[in-house]
Amino acid sequence: MIGIKEISSGGSVSTVVDPKLVFAVALKTFCNGIILAHNHPSQQLSRSEADLTLIKKLTEAGKLLGIQVLDHLILGKYGYYSFQNEGVM
Repeated sequence: MIGIKEISSGGSVSTVVDPKLVFAVALKTFCNGIILAHNHPSQQLSRSEADLTLIKKLTEAGKLLGIQVLDHLILGKYGYYSFQNEGVM
């Protein structure tokens, strides 16, 4: 792992994730792959439709740049949800 970078900080309902910012960090550090993570203020570990849309958009963008999105995690107080482990990616 090269590092951790906060890209977006949202409100109680949603946040905006700009793919250009996500991949700018990856490109500047010459990454071959990235792992994304976020939390839900509700502490629920279930994925939302917005989560699915975002991971699809970022995965496609990564393919164009040669940067693999390895996983997307939803982090909670007592566990996590891995899109990779659940076969969503």
